[in-house]
Amino acid sequence: MPGEGDNPLAMDRRLPDLSRSDFADRLTRSSPVGLSERAVDALHAHYRELRRWAPSLSLIGPGTADEVVERHYAEALEGLASIPPEALSLVDVGSGAGFPGIVLAAARPDLEVTLVEPRERRWAFLHSACRRAALPCRCLNARVDSPLPPGLPERIDVITTRALKLPIEVLDALAERLVPSGRVLIWAGEADPRIPPTLELMAARPLAGSLRRRLVVLGKAARTEAAAE
Repeated sequence: MPGEGDNPLAMDRRLPDLSRSDFADRLTRSSPVGLSERAVDALHAHYRELRRWAPSLSLIGPGTADEVVERHYAEALEGLASIPPEALSLVDVGSGAGFPGIVLAAARPDLEVTLVEPRERRWAFLHSACRRAALPCRCLNARVDSPLPPGLPERIDVITTRALKLPIEVLDALAERLVPSGRVLIWAGEADPRIPPTLELMAARPLAGSLRRRLVVLGKAARTEAAAE
């Protein structure tokens, strides 16, 4: 069977060669938050690795190469406002190219971030990108299903997922490990995700510059928290 590198569409995903200053300028203009120089360094290192792998591995969607900073990095950073300041751990499900997991890890270095990716070549990319960016993320090569795979933290403060529709039973299993003040952040389209009764909608807001893409924020349902007490 042909691998992702044999897919001719992957050749259309070449990314522009952005210097650190060009990358920082575009990120500053589009980011909803200010970033430290260290965070920008880490994200540019991730970008350089993404650019190196992109022609042979389908990491970003076709037609988004010229707007990768605005479409992928800046949109990932929009999740920062919904992460509680006291959060300690974040699990990014279906990390793919590292959006939003690696981006949030760079912006919030106090978080213990676990990147979960079932496809081995993408997992290898994540491992390499984290090393290049000097980010201590844990990269787990596993598929998140119900029951949950070994290796996930027992207590999770933040769960993120982008461009991945999680089955309701998987969301329910993940909700069991979510701390009472925890959040689930879903980068979604126009349709609301199906959620279990253990979770409730906290907010849903459009992403900057998009009419269809939204950030959906879920929290533990009040009755679930009462039962836990």
